[in-house]
Amino acid sequence: MGQLDLQTFRDSVSQQQPPADLSFALQALWWDAKGDWDKAHQHAQERDDTAGMHVHAYLHRKEGDHSNAAYWYRRCGAAPSRLTLDEEWAELVRAFLAQS
Repeated sequence: MGQLDLQTFRDSVSQQQPPADLSFALQALWWDAKGDWDKAHQHAQERDDTAGMHVHAYLHRKEGDHSNAAYWYRRCGAAPSRLTLDEEWAELVRAFLAQS
């Protein structure tokens, strides 16, 4: 896979499957953008790492389960986001793409 940027990642959501070789955290964000919260949540739980926990927090915030989101933000060492959900999603995608 070539280096993805945020726009290329967004554009890929029109496909049936996420781009190859994405981390579980990026796959979770991809499925979230596709509108499949359950599949996104499943991928966020695949790895008990900081990225997965951060996506897990975002997903529970999006779901409206703020106490569960707060737990996951604490686990990943991040303050609960004050961004809009769309802004937080984009921030996470950019950060994880930069790490890949």
